[in-house]
Amino acid sequence: MKLFKALDIDSQIKELICFVGAGGKTTTMFKLARELKGLGCKVLVTTTTAIFKPIKEEYDNLIITNSLNLKDFDNINKGTVTVLGREISKENKLLGLDKIFIEKLYNSKLFDHILVEADGSKRKPIKAPASYEPVLPCNATKVVGLIGLDCIGRKIYDDSVHRPEIFCQITGSNIGEIIDEEKIFKIVVSDNGIFKNTTQYCARYLILNKCDTDREKRCGINIVKKVISSKYKLSKILIGQMKDNEITYIWSDKI
Repeated sequence: MKLFKALDIDSQIKELICFVGAGGKTTTMFKLARELKGLGCKVLVTTTTAIFKPIKEEYDNLIITNSLNLKDFDNINKGTVTVLGREISKENKLLGLDKIFIEKLYNSKLFDHILVEADGSKRKPIKAPASYEPVLPCNATKVVGLIGLDCIGRKIYDDSVHRPEIFCQITGSNIGEIIDEEKIFKIVVSDNGIFKNTTQYCARYLILNKCDTDREKRCGINIVKKVISSKYKLSKILIGQMKDNEITYIWSDKI
């Protein structure tokens, strides 16, 4: 199944979709951007934090500006992906925009879909948000939270968890403990977990990414069962490997 279908995206309905968590946000965001471009949509990709500057093959237009003027977007065609940032850092990172401007840009209806990476994770498979994270526009229509299933069995240290001390606070764990299904479940459903700052009007989707083995798929399904039992409100849970365009399992609240 295509990712846009799994995320219940209608190409005719404008959306502002944010990606949070860890374990494949940027890969997933650009995968979705390519699919929407293929449907003839005018797609904007940006961030409220920072991402590595994408390779040229990922986009049609690159706009780097501090002016944040809506006139900068007047001549963009349908069936294109535009990447927007305020500057490129010395580390070749695309530095993000103020969330208020993204809200204004969405309300202008200049783009069919705006995709925003709204969280940082330093390429770790799992994270816990700091007090100022994630940075979500107030009018986001969907928030997609990601966790890399390759974190299972690893220990809670800096090399596997972004913000391990906060992760321990949320999950009731200690530094050095093994990451298991229960800890992942807690970081999903906690008010201070990966869906922190998501409004009640915003649909929540969870992607358990980097599912490379049968064991990881079994663990993912066990996490899904825990979330279902908890009555935590999610529209859908996907298990798969976004890098390889694979979705191997889908749970929906409509089933």
